[in-house]
Amino acid sequence: MATSDNILNEKVKATYYVLIASALTENGDEVLKTGSAEISIPVVDDEGNDKFLVITLKVPKGSRDGEPYDGYGMAEDFRMKQEAKAEKKAKADKAKAEKIKRDEEYRRKAKENKEKAVSAS
Repeated sequence: MATSDNILNEKVKATYYVLIASALTENGDEVLKTGSAEISIPVVDDEGNDKFLVITLKVPKGSRDGEPYDGYGMAEDFRMKQEAKAEKKAKADKAKAEKIKRDEEYRRKAKENKEKAVSAS
């Protein structure tokens, strides 16, 4: 009789839980088991604030329409979204810099015109 997917998935998560917890412990981190497939690590941010980092292990099954999960496809999709976001930000930054330049030029000309009007009076 074949082993069920759920049992196989639980074994995979347990194997990697031990692997990750061991690596973190060897690194000097305190590892807290907060769930059957969840690790919590106390950390300190750049300003000295105490925080917790949570790592959750899961074996995704895929979409509801039966298409299996594709980690490579998800990684590619994420990469493309990040590139699009970076391009959009670069465009916005360029537009903002151009607006600042236009505004500075406008203020400079307005100041010159005001000075000319005052000296002409």
